[in-house]
Amino acid sequence: MAAPETNPPPAAGMAQGVIVILAGFLPILAIVALTPAVPQMVAQFAQVPGASTLVPLAVTAPGLMTALFSPLMGWCADRLGRRSLLIWATAIYGVLGIAPFFLDSLTAIFATRLALGICEAAILTVTNTLIADYYPEAGRRNWLTAQAAFGPVFGVSVLIGSGALAAVNWHWSFMIYAVALPMAVAMAIWLFEPAHKRQEQGARPAPFPARHAAAFGAVTLFSASLYYVYIVQIGLAFEGIGLRAADKVGMLVGLANIGVFLGGLAFKPLSQRLNAAGQVAAFLAFVGAGMIGIGLAGSVPVMTTFATIQQFGAGILIPALVLWAMKDVPSHHRGRVMGIWSACFFLGQFTSPLAVSIVRLTGLSIGGAFAALGGTAIAAGIIAAVKARRNA
Repeated sequence: MAAPETNPPPAAGMAQGVIVILAGFLPILAIVALTPAVPQMVAQFAQVPGASTLVPLAVTAPGLMTALFSPLMGWCADRLGRRSLLIWATAIYGVLGIAPFFLDSLTAIFATRLALGICEAAILTVTNTLIADYYPEAGRRNWLTAQAAFGPVFGVSVLIGSGALAAVNWHWSFMIYAVALPMAVAMAIWLFEPAHKRQEQGARPAPFPARHAAAFGAVTLFSASLYYVYIVQIGLAFEGIGLRAADKVGMLVGLANIGVFLGGLAFKPLSQRLNAAGQVAAFLAFVGAGMIGIGLAGSVPVMTTFATIQQFGAGILIPALVLWAMKDVPSHHRGRVMGIWSACFFLGQFTSPLAVSIVRLTGLSIGGAFAALGGTAIAAGIIAAVKARRNA
């Protein structure tokens, strides 16, 4: 008697890759989209006690929720599946994102932003998990390179679009989140649940890779803390050498962002030649050298040059860490592993200002803090390079 025919599991292609990396950009909207609207919102809620603090906190609050809830979302992805969680999180993200368009209460807006962060935790965790589920290592490298290279383009496009909307009214800035709704529809049409759920049933599961998670989690938190020093403090660094015009600072920061694009493109050949520790050493070297240069710069052109070098390292940083986190992780643990990675990376948003404050307690200027933290990055990079050589 002939064995019954079984349908082969679907194979991921271009459509799945494009949807996953586009969805991975959605968490960027939480901060970038509202940046132009912050001054208007502060003015709008001037009568609310603490508005000058609460409005910026409303912008960054999703990041805190992402750090707190990513491990839980990873657990849900492993237990309940990836596809449905991602579709629902994206759809709810779109609804919560545009909700402040209809609200005039800062408390209500703040609440929607906190809930939005939980959706972000699911989106970021599941999209990274699906890259590992859908593609072998070479494919992961290709899609992570694309994501790293085009992330700055996406960010600048969102900033321009949100600025145009904010020029109408601060409420309109939130309408940019509506892009998540058609994206959820596209997910429902083209994404599929990875086949490993069926293939691994009945097999004895491998233990959770706790040592691996502890290693990449610690390095990710350290690296993210350095990564956000530039994002949060670069305006103060330019001010420290006498440039206070916000429009010129914005133009120079935008110019330096070409480094992220170039670093993203460099990631693929770099990752083909270096092991995980070598990739860590490489991005720490560029980030550290750039930060030291920023800290010691005495002129705007020199600072901009070193900012570009720092951003080149930043372009390598995220895909290198994600690829390392994914490496050799059993499919039934990938959600939790990527949840830990997301939590550690977003926790860096909050530890970064603390690190700068601690360094400045010694009496250093903002430039001195950049240089000191850059030196710390170089030292860590040397340690990673030694480990990379031992593991070669």
